[in-house]
Amino acid sequence: MSLTVALLNGAASCGRCCRHRILHPLLEPLEDSTPKLYSSYRRPGSQPEKKPSWQNMDFSLKKSIDVLKTQLSMLKKETEDHLVGPGGHSFKQYLLEQTRVLWEFRSPEDLKKWVISSDIEIGGKSEVYLKMCRNNQGALLYGTLNTEVPRDGETKYSGYCSMRAKPPMGSFARKKYYDWSNFNSLYLRVRGDGRPWMVNIYTDPYFSHQKDDLYCYFMFPRGGPYWEEIKIPFSKFFLSSRGRVQDNQHPIWLDKISTLGFTIGDKVDGPFQLEIDFIGLLNDRAHTEEFAYEMYDKGQV
Repeated sequence: MSLTVALLNGAASCGRCCRHRILHPLLEPLEDSTPKLYSSYRRPGSQPEKKPSWQNMDFSLKKSIDVLKTQLSMLKKETEDHLVGPGGHSFKQYLLEQTRVLWEFRSPEDLKKWVISSDIEIGGKSEVYLKMCRNNQGALLYGTLNTEVPRDGETKYSGYCSMRAKPPMGSFARKKYYDWSNFNSLYLRVRGDGRPWMVNIYTDPYFSHQKDDLYCYFMFPRGGPYWEEIKIPFSKFFLSSRGRVQDNQHPIWLDKISTLGFTIGDKVDGPFQLEIDFIGLLNDRAHTEEFAYEMYDKGQV
């Protein structure tokens, strides 16, 4: 009898969970509330938020119907693209594709696809801003880096600013991924001030123990008045987890890319700026390197 009750309770909770996932876009707050961070970090000493999530909902029948129409149209387009081929392109076009522009900054709407953050969320004093360049020809990421450590008794390091693309989402809040397996290099057109930047690729791999892994590579724009085109092969990205370089390196899961980001944290106080024209992919046939780092198992001699 107790086993039957436990199974019924589990089925009911599973049903509630499934219904919540399906109705998630309809039950979200209707105002645009873009988060600054993707993590659940809580500043040391602060109390956790005890307000239930349902109190933040502002339900409106008319707006919910509009959201439902939008989600259904997205589902229709996803179905049509899936029937055509990978990414909505024919299979022949997909195989012959040499370049692809992922993000291009030509209007304020393009900036809404990105989220900026800094150490101000953990009590630091760095500032970061994102706006369109002159004549809407690129995005300008600028601010001031401050390495002063907050006096909370726990934080040891500070001084970073970052810019991160929002993860792709499918209809009805389904998680999607970028598939870059048809390319071997990241291609950017930027103009910096001479300060180094870390390019971060976040993945959502098949194994749960790799969920905190990200792949990094340092980009060194030369600075000056001229634009610079930078090509970064994916084989050059090294594996980093929780800010530490890992010993068991392995190539990127290019079919499970969740998002891309840029971080500055060179421990130099002062202003910085980075202009970005576009971010794309390149299939460089002359590049044949599979992985730039040595791979080995710790248990072997």
